[in-house]
Amino acid sequence: MAVQAGEKPILLIKKLGGILLLLFGFLLTAVGFNHGSTGLTVLGILLLGGGMVLLALKVLRRNQGNQP
Repeated sequence: MAVQAGEKPILLIKKLGGILLLLFGFLLTAVGFNHGSTGLTVLGILLLGGGMVLLALKVLRRNQGNQP
């Protein structure tokens, strides 16, 4: 049990990081699209992708222990 308690703050940081990446990705994509800036739009899309990957890895890691 002590190992799991030590891992929880790391997983929480990854979860918050993924959510923040999604938020900043949405904002940068919207601003870049609105101003016609390709660089901001691409950066926003990259941040969106990074946030989705972090959240997907968290879900996959959590569901690993449920398989027989």
